[in-house]
Amino acid sequence: MPSQIANEPKVAQPESNKVFVLEEQGRFVYSSRPKPTVDSRYVLVKVLVTGLCGSDIHYWKHGRIGNYVVEKPIVLGHESAGIVVEVGPDVKDLRVGDRVALEPGVSCNNCRTCRSGRYNLCSGMRFAATPPYDGTLATYYPLPEECCVKLPAHVSLREGALVEPLSVAVHVMRLAGDVQGKEIVIFGAGPIGLLCSAVAKAFGAKSVVVVDIVESRLEFAREFSGAKSFQMTSQAPEANAESLCNTFGFAEGADVVVDATGAEPCIETGVHTLKRGGIFIQAGLGSPRVNFPIGQICDKEATLKGSFRYGPGDYQLAVGLLDSGRVSLKSLVTHEFSFEEAEKAFINVAERKGIKTLILGPNVDAGFED
Repeated sequence: MPSQIANEPKVAQPESNKVFVLEEQGRFVYSSRPKPTVDSRYVLVKVLVTGLCGSDIHYWKHGRIGNYVVEKPIVLGHESAGIVVEVGPDVKDLRVGDRVALEPGVSCNNCRTCRSGRYNLCSGMRFAATPPYDGTLATYYPLPEECCVKLPAHVSLREGALVEPLSVAVHVMRLAGDVQGKEIVIFGAGPIGLLCSAVAKAFGAKSVVVVDIVESRLEFAREFSGAKSFQMTSQAPEANAESLCNTFGFAEGADVVVDATGAEPCIETGVHTLKRGGIFIQAGLGSPRVNFPIGQICDKEATLKGSFRYGPGDYQLAVGLLDSGRVSLKSLVTHEFSFEEAEKAFINVAERKGIKTLILGPNVDAGFED
């Protein structure tokens, strides 16, 4: 006689959300959580690709960045792209199956800063992988519709994951104002510096020079964006700046200088490289306190700007640059790991291998067509 249990109807188990969790400083674990639900204007994205950022490595290694401290287990990752699998009832422009780049910060939309059009400075911002908010190294991630930007058919999901850092570069160069016909110097040939060089070229800069101490990175910069390059030496900042300006014929200095390193020698050299009345933009984060030649800023009546993430229109403009072909991101990707190899990906970035490392989402095959 068949057992009652065998004849009972099978009940479908709820789908789980597999996540890669920083359990504590230096230690990762895999976990399964309930699949997120979406409210009225949210969509649920199946995350297929995530790029690793220096901030992810910093939280893993040090447990904090400035005032942001990891005090409980957190999911890292914020450079992601995927496919919409659910939409809330009030979603207007996105549909299930749409391929999207994720803008991973949700502002309050109500404070004075948000209402003035600078939502990146919202004090209530819930930004992915910034304590205490979980990031995107997961199967699913929910976001408001306005934080998901559709990708053109010819732009891959792998490139889509890099729209986040590209938007950082777009924001930096928009802070520089109209760069058409101007001379730009960018310190740092890491991902953000490289992307700033590509955006500056796309925005019509007359000359773009990338500065670094590693020749192999400068070689890549020349190939990636067509920028010129300058290898810094251990000589004094004033001497490096003079050598740079003489090399490229900047008789009065550069119109715009961007520091994407946060390193004191680069910052000092950059200020000395700047022309009178020029614009200096600090995009990289290093030590929270550095010796800074503030007298040079005053003497040159220069404009000093900080840059923080991205704001209104930056994601759309970044996707537009990819759509038009004015910027290509494919060559930036040098390493790719499965979700099961996520910790190896972190180690790879910590060891400064390659330019950009990607992690595929759970159950995504390495050869998937995107």
